[in-house]
Amino acid sequence: MSGLESYINHTVSIITADGRNFIGTLKGFDQTINIIVDECHERVFSTTSGIEQIVLGLHIIRGDNIAVIGLIDDTIDSRLDLANIRGEPLGPVVH
Repeated sequence: MSGLESYINHTVSIITADGRNFIGTLKGFDQTINIIVDECHERVFSTTSGIEQIVLGLHIIRGDNIAVIGLIDDTIDSRLDLANIRGEPLGPVVH
C-alpha cells in the first residue's frame, strides 16, 4: 500500500517543482504519482498583498512535477486569514 493511499478523500497541499501550491481533496493517483485533486485551488503568495486563491475545480497534476504532498488540517486551515498573510512565493526546486 502506498503512503498516499491514506490521503485519499482528505485535503492535501501539493507543492510542485516550479514552486506552485495547490490545495484540494485527493481523489486518486497512479503508479507515477500523477494525481487527481477535486475542489482544487492554487494559493498564490505575495509580499505586498494577501494570499490569492485561484479556483481550479477538478485538477490533474503530473507526478514528475510534484515536489511535496502533505495533509492539511481543515480546522486550522479554515481559521487562517489568507487576506492578511504575506509571504515570498516559492522558487523552483533546483537539483
